[in-house]
Amino acid sequence: MSETTPEVLFVCIHNAGRSQMAAGLLHHHAQGRVVVRSAGSQPADQLNPAVVEAMAEIGLDISKEFPKPLTDDAVRASDVVITMGCGDECPYFPGKTYLDWELDDPAGQAIDAVRPIRDDIDRRVRALLTELVGDQQ
Repeated sequence: MSETTPEVLFVCIHNAGRSQMAAGLLHHHAQGRVVVRSAGSQPADQLNPAVVEAMAEIGLDISKEFPKPLTDDAVRASDVVITMGCGDECPYFPGKTYLDWELDDPAGQAIDAVRPIRDDIDRRVRALLTELVGDQQ
């Protein structure tokens, strides 16, 4: 990890669902103790509306976010890269920690199917935060 603030990049294909939820949750829980980014290997035009709704249900507004393209610079700047279905399209740089979170894709799913994905991501994000900065909340 970096000697200062750890940097985490969440990557999925469209950057419209899973990676956006993960980024929003980590940003919320970390309270500035972690730099958080998200990106997609093939960014969508907009966020998944069911994802925005599911996050709003727990008090997190990600409606102003937008899908961003995955760049070498984003990976290079990160200490931890967490992939969520981007396959071999995620660039690899030595010295980074790579994790692959197998998660259902919320694309095309109703809110009832998105909630358990959100909750699974939340559990994983909390565990990651503890690994990165300890239990300092």
